[in-house]
Amino acid sequence: MTPGSSRVLDDVPGQEHAMAFLKQAAVRPHHAYVLAGPEGGGKRLAMYAFAAALLCPDGGCGDCRACRLALKDHHANMFVVEPEGRGIPVDAIREKVWHNAHRTAPEPGRKIFLIREADRLTPEAADALLKVLEEPPADAVLLLSSARPDELPPTILSRCHTVTFQPLEESFVVQALVEGGAAPDQALLAARLTGGNIGRARRMTSRPDGLAFRDVARGALGLADEGSRGAVAAADLIIKAASDEKDIRKKDRKAELEPYKGARGDDSYRGEVTRIEARHKRLERRDEHDYLDSVLLAAASLLRDRVLVGVGGNPDIRLNLDLEPGHEPMERAAREIGYLEEARASLADETNLNAKLVLEHAFLRIAIGRVS
Repeated sequence: MTPGSSRVLDDVPGQEHAMAFLKQAAVRPHHAYVLAGPEGGGKRLAMYAFAAALLCPDGGCGDCRACRLALKDHHANMFVVEPEGRGIPVDAIREKVWHNAHRTAPEPGRKIFLIREADRLTPEAADALLKVLEEPPADAVLLLSSARPDELPPTILSRCHTVTFQPLEESFVVQALVEGGAAPDQALLAARLTGGNIGRARRMTSRPDGLAFRDVARGALGLADEGSRGAVAAADLIIKAASDEKDIRKKDRKAELEPYKGARGDDSYRGEVTRIEARHKRLERRDEHDYLDSVLLAAASLLRDRVLVGVGGNPDIRLNLDLEPGHEPMERAAREIGYLEEARASLADETNLNAKLVLEHAFLRIAIGRVS
């Protein structure tokens, strides 16, 4: 491959300027980068593609062992850090970044450190990371991603190259989904409901029950009409659906470990199995939150369409193009959107808050406004 070319980076769609920068950077990489942009815009895909390009002896051919392992998050020289609870604790940075940065890589080549949602570093964790950034080992490259880069400490930002990812245009998301086999009207609906988050949109169009989360949202809003008892039932409905979704995703991931079944005691496979299981645990922690957020977003989208109708807006810009918006009073619908957004913010903090209590509080406020 010629310098500045990379097949794995070419496969990241919709972010031409960011990927052009990373292609050049893969030739002579800086020690640290911040991938900044909205959720669902391709940062995660780009992060793993860039890691593959840095680990591949040919700059990201997409076919070699290094590329295949890196793209699947299986490469031994990749160390992933994600939030644990409310943030990224200092112990995670010390264990996965600081100690490994100053050790010999498990395999020949660079060591790549991937820190997702880096804006959620605790102050202590940020200080520990800064020590690595101030004196980076020659064979280490750190990749930080964030939808809120302005919340990163300036001392960290100043030591990283920032790569900006733009929001994906609706037309691009629709085209990508259609090329993946979705019907045009289904693709447009998915793009609208996910706000252009192409990962969520693909999941929505690839599954027969892709809109089940919206059915849960509609059911919960309907239960709120029944007063306080209905509000509690609405919270129960959402929690049960989130648990079911978590079980489905967990079952789907088990298939990834099937090739290693019966080989756990084999030293040649033990490290690979451990890495896969660790990644599954990280994803499992996110499953419930992602589903709850999808349901609350869907409920807010239904109310948003009612507000749009209430102000005499263009019906073609509705989010739920396949549903009639209803005629709930506009002021009440606007208040209810606020309650749902507050619930989303509380759940996003991932503190020890009980998700069921957060949902009950939100739907009780909705119910009180409807029966009063």
